[in-house]
Amino acid sequence: MKNQREQIEQTISDHLEAVTLLNDACGEVLETLVQRTEGALRAGGKICFFGNGGSAADAQHLATEFVVRYTRQRAALASIAFTTDASALTAGGNDFGFEAVFARQVEALCGPDDVVVGISTSGTSANVVAGLAAARKLGALTVLFTGKTGSEGARAEDQVDLILAAPSDVTARVQECHLLAGHILCDLVEEAFVADGK
Repeated sequence: MKNQREQIEQTISDHLEAVTLLNDACGEVLETLVQRTEGALRAGGKICFFGNGGSAADAQHLATEFVVRYTRQRAALASIAFTTDASALTAGGNDFGFEAVFARQVEALCGPDDVVVGISTSGTSANVVAGLAAARKLGALTVLFTGKTGSEGARAEDQVDLILAAPSDVTARVQECHLLAGHILCDLVEEAFVADGK
């Protein structure tokens, strides 16, 4: 059995391996997402996030970076996490089932100018898939943040335009890659708006 220091070193090594592979695995998708998100925001759209558990926390974190700021002073950028309204989540779960809690909010609040990001490390969370399906019907750009094996399911590929598949099948490493990718997204979109004085 490894001692604590060895476990720390192994975890950091595994993290570094995952993030080192991130550019090759996701760089092109991330670049496209940056460009499409900037375009959506300039067209009056918004970026919407949702997920479960740790991914719900990531959704809230990233939405906040857009609305408030990442590192620079600029105008607020339209973003929302569909994980924060306890009344909408519990009413939707009670009336339509937990699978519908994100789809219902998407139907009410999203349109074709929006970017809708579902976060699911497995790629198979039923409510995330349903939320993306609802967004696809509305003509929004649909994006799945998932893990290495999460992009393999036909269900996911039927519902999304872009798949950012973190290069790991360990939940913690996938979440770490998602946060890094989300910060890159925030940084580059914010830079574009700062550059033109907005």
